[in-house]
Amino acid sequence: MNKSITWLAGSLSVFGIIVPTLALDNSIGEAGINAHRLHEQPHNLTGRKIAIGQVEIGRPGQFGLDKVAAWNPSFRLAGVYFRNKNVTANGNLDNHAAMVATVMVSRDKRIPGVAPDARLYSAAVGALKQGGQPEECLASQHIAQQNSGDVRAINFSFGESLQQDPRENAKLDGNALLTQCIDWSARVHDVLYVIAGNQGKGGIPIPTDHYNGITTAYTAKRQGQFSKVDFANLSALPQGIGRRLIKREINVGTRRSISLVAPGNKIALYDLSGKISEVSGTSFAAPHITASVALLQEFGDRQLKTKQPNWSLDSRRHQVMKAVLLNSADKLTDQGDGLLLGMVRTVLSKRNQTWLESDAYQDPQIPLDIEMGTGHLNAFRAYQQFSAGQWKPDSGVPSLGWNYETISYQKQHDYVIENPLPKGSYVSITLVWDRHVELKDTNNNDQYDIGETFSDRGLNNLDLYLLSATDQTTTKSTCSSVSKVDSTEHIFCQVPATGLYKIRVDYPQLIHQQTQPYGLAWWTFSPETNP
Repeated sequence: MNKSITWLAGSLSVFGIIVPTLALDNSIGEAGINAHRLHEQPHNLTGRKIAIGQVEIGRPGQFGLDKVAAWNPSFRLAGVYFRNKNVTANGNLDNHAAMVATVMVSRDKRIPGVAPDARLYSAAVGALKQGGQPEECLASQHIAQQNSGDVRAINFSFGESLQQDPRENAKLDGNALLTQCIDWSARVHDVLYVIAGNQGKGGIPIPTDHYNGITTAYTAKRQGQFSKVDFANLSALPQGIGRRLIKREINVGTRRSISLVAPGNKIALYDLSGKISEVSGTSFAAPHITASVALLQEFGDRQLKTKQPNWSLDSRRHQVMKAVLLNSADKLTDQGDGLLLGMVRTVLSKRNQTWLESDAYQDPQIPLDIEMGTGHLNAFRAYQQFSAGQWKPDSGVPSLGWNYETISYQKQHDYVIENPLPKGSYVSITLVWDRHVELKDTNNNDQYDIGETFSDRGLNNLDLYLLSATDQTTTKSTCSSVSKVDSTEHIFCQVPATGLYKIRVDYPQLIHQQTQPYGLAWWTFSPETNP
């Protein structure tokens, strides 16, 4: 890689030829995200016919187009581009992009990908000297429009430098052009963007300050399982000798960046020459999440095709995917009684603290832990969450489910859980919605063009509560998530007394529109979902 590519890549990766360790197999197996279980019968989910995307500085190689010595790619791509145009043979090839693609769609038996049969579209934006955020936005839009406009998730394993941002005194405040572009595209193209968290020592934070997608940190193995946030992740509270550096790495104010963590330490992958290298970084955590969307969406489309009850096209919404992935994350190991919802690992911060010791657990105004978000990606638990189906408010709902809904200003939606929740059990509830960014479409062609900008119309405020089923107000709520600055609310709390409970979504503060779409997922104790 040239210097500009190395600087902007979404991780500080060290490449070196090693003896094959099958680390990716571990990262997609039980030690990692447990996607391998979904590949097998009876699930048989490999991402068939599901389109996902990749935007990076460079691109992976395409069989039949690129002529690289000693190269035999382990995947086939649905399309490769330079920004919004077809790419030339051997143009913009990059080891980093090839390795990220391997995580997602490798069909190699030694190093399989998360979704080997997904349709991956990849765009290279070019080196820094050749362009910047406008060109990166153009490439993102182009990928979102592929597969007849049906791309379910797009992976960003690179970032832009604050030093290169044209704004005076640029900060991670959500106002960079690329950040606004990502939030606009998520809403307009209905695609889930997955962004590699910043590890660039102040260098590559944009667009980690987006609202409408997922930003990831990465984990390393401890006792044979990916469970500890790696020390190389810089996201942390701005304390100590690194205070000035860390402040450049995290969002302005109290809004958190990291949504989820996934495996990213010592991952064995193929480079462009077909050699196996061991790499580390958020660049390789993000594609675990992106490709997991393909597995879930293959299942969802299967449900639609067979016209299953409690299922609709809402299953394709990016808000639903985000809520499902975040809500099903592992936090603490269940002891076999189901009180911790069948979770299979205890996730540790860099200081060896669990989620129960985080400010997110203790403060209702902080929905996400600054290092681990809601916890560790578990593709099989996400499948369990998703497969529970869609359930509407203002009637009884099962202990496990999701919904996509639109709420009006100063209204509430109640989801009454049909079965009593036992004392000492935990509940996990996640609510997500979009910041509303609009394109200033100067030529009225309904798409972004170089030179155009975006308008941030703001973020409506939604709140989330767990209440006794008989409570009419939120003054005595059992648990709550009431951030004023985040587009995610997340509850993870212990039930204080056996009884009937309900989930409430509240819309107390209007910023731009009278109605607000949202995605909601919940997981509470159920004997049927015990491990």
